[in-house]
Amino acid sequence: MRAEEYISLRSRQARPPRKWAALAALFLHFPATAVAGSLGAGSGAWAETTRGAIRGVTIGPIESGLHPGKGYGSAPYERTLGEVRALGGSWVSLTPFGRVADLSPTGVSLTFEQPFEENRLAVGRAIDQAHAAGLSVLLVPHLWVESGGWRGELDPGNDDDWERFAKSYREFLLAWARVARDHRVEMLSLGVELRTWVTTAHAPSFVALAREVRALYPGLLTYASNWDDVDDSIVTGELDLVGVNAFFPLTEREGASVEELMQGGARVAERLETIAKRWDKPILLTEFGYTTRKDPALRPWEWPDAMKHVTVDEQAQADAYVGLLAPLMEKPWLAGAFVWRLYADPEDMSQEAEWGFSPRGKLAELVLRDAYHAHWAADPPWPLGESLFRDAAELPGIF
Repeated sequence: MRAEEYISLRSRQARPPRKWAALAALFLHFPATAVAGSLGAGSGAWAETTRGAIRGVTIGPIESGLHPGKGYGSAPYERTLGEVRALGGSWVSLTPFGRVADLSPTGVSLTFEQPFEENRLAVGRAIDQAHAAGLSVLLVPHLWVESGGWRGELDPGNDDDWERFAKSYREFLLAWARVARDHRVEMLSLGVELRTWVTTAHAPSFVALAREVRALYPGLLTYASNWDDVDDSIVTGELDLVGVNAFFPLTEREGASVEELMQGGARVAERLETIAKRWDKPILLTEFGYTTRKDPALRPWEWPDAMKHVTVDEQAQADAYVGLLAPLMEKPWLAGAFVWRLYADPEDMSQEAEWGFSPRGKLAELVLRDAYHAHWAADPPWPLGESLFRDAAELPGIF
């Protein structure tokens, strides 16, 4: 389904009529283009490639000048790539940042903690190191809001302000698209959680940018929608895979059992399957994860840095992993998932509190290891006559 068709469909549903009528009118001047990329049509298109499910790990950068030699492209980062392989991972997600001053930005600064040129070279080395380790790469240009707040609430102002911001974001995204092209990155994300852009009347400028990136970069394209607005993203028709930052709540009560969490995961699977069928595209969890605290699946989007007096609970984090992953792994429309996240230096514990998202050295890491060494529906079929419990080193697409 193309963006224009989707708008037509949604305008007939229970939505604010002015919003959707305006979007439909805008897209009358925005003809559809053929989608490039190497995937065919259909929600099972990724499975049909026989590449195997994407077992992904997001690696955080540690770009700060206070931590020299520990970020992307470093020797410690290379050790983390070894961790990813040991987990059963087949992909890594790298997240170079641009900076906006606040939620009313005039533009995007390509400098983040280090000059852009230094970050560009470091990310290029990191991509090459991942490829040398036998891992594929998803490159995800991110926006950091310096004043705090969530990037999904960005509002530059009037139409002229939005146009100025869009031009600046274009420079940011195309800079990283060139890095992705030059270093043969397998997949690129057009952005992360830009709700006020891609679900509103401003969306045509983002669609135009998506098509410009498509002409520049030959790999696969996705976009990381927030879990609660993926249904409304106008850019989805331009993608090869529908990306979702999957911080879904799995329960509405404290103390939920694993069985209850898995029921929540089954509801998530039903919702995502509807989206996969509507757009006729596979789903990719561009981020998923839960913090290491009591009831992390109740409000999983709560950021650990803002928490105080937290009770660390490794079992609760591990149970939430089970609740989400177990129902989804058996779905052929799910291309795979990227866990959020490990940091680039295995020995640097300063980047996140103990109750944070990282599964490193926790019970959740064991769940992830089991899941990433298991058979997913998007994997090629097991050869007849062979055991489902083969040695992990023989699993396709992993080692």
